[in-house]
Amino acid sequence: MLIRSCAPLRLGLAGGGTDVSPYSDIYGGAVLNATISMYAYATIEPRNDGKIEIISFDRNESVLTDAIPELEIDGKLDIIKGVYNRIARDFNKSNPLSFTICTYADAPAGSGLGTSSTLVVAVIGAFAEWLGLPLGEYDIAHLAFEIERIDLNQAGGKQDQYAATFGGFNFMEFYDNHKVIVNPLRIKREIIDELQFNLVLYYTGTSRLSSKIIEAQVKSVEAGKNKSIEAMHKLKEQAILMKEAILKGKLDEIGEILHFGWQYKKQMADSITNPVIDEIYEEALRAGATGGKISGAGGGGFIMFYCPKNTRYRVIEALKKFGGEFRRYQFTKYGLNTWRL
Repeated sequence: MLIRSCAPLRLGLAGGGTDVSPYSDIYGGAVLNATISMYAYATIEPRNDGKIEIISFDRNESVLTDAIPELEIDGKLDIIKGVYNRIARDFNKSNPLSFTICTYADAPAGSGLGTSSTLVVAVIGAFAEWLGLPLGEYDIAHLAFEIERIDLNQAGGKQDQYAATFGGFNFMEFYDNHKVIVNPLRIKREIIDELQFNLVLYYTGTSRLSSKIIEAQVKSVEAGKNKSIEAMHKLKEQAILMKEAILKGKLDEIGEILHFGWQYKKQMADSITNPVIDEIYEEALRAGATGGKISGAGGGGFIMFYCPKNTRYRVIEALKKFGGEFRRYQFTKYGLNTWRL
């Protein structure tokens, strides 16, 4: 028997960073994101030899160990171990499970598309399908958040887990006590198609440790730095503006809203941008883009540019000299999916 799952990666269109505590706890956060046709995958094959094997094909790493109730968190494939530890403890009475799990992600960790959180969701989904766990969408997303942020103590926000689980275009609200409200958006098909055509996704070829950037952002809020807090207020405003523009089909405003948010996002932490990213961004604007932003915490990874009319072709040509790559994608309607063979 094989149990499979897949969960979509996401583009953070507006409000990113306001889903991170303590800002979301104190002021309330708001994010607009959309899932795309790039995925994290997990496959579980039960075994009867008292062993656990973890294989990550994209990272070219593997672990083989005895089946025990709690695996050591030692820096090697900790995300998958963390999921197993919670599943065994909370849903299997701390009894060990014996299995092989294989994972793969269409984008590297640290690329800004929520890869790590999406992988956690996919692995939880595979275990839930295997064991018949009664977990709804909010349950899975919150469990993924707890595993990453509490069990594994990895700095970050809450939007990625909910995007991967729910799928589609969502306006999300974040409050204290880990309260999250996911508001699916009903958007006309032609608006989605035009947005998809105009948003160019460019991979810089470098990844970054998002937790370090987020830790700097958290320290700014905790220290009461007015500049960083005001920047997050503006990003929350950006999420509302983006929601209204997309719902009303005011696509000419998308680039300006992205540019507005990018100016404030750079104020949240020093490591969000660098001279190379700034040069890429300015070159895209000169070629016809009306705005853009890094997807995720910043520092590298994917950058999206809004290129109205037919300017996408000039922007793509202009950025070729920087040596990155362009990724084709489609917006997706659905989130986590599981099945068995």
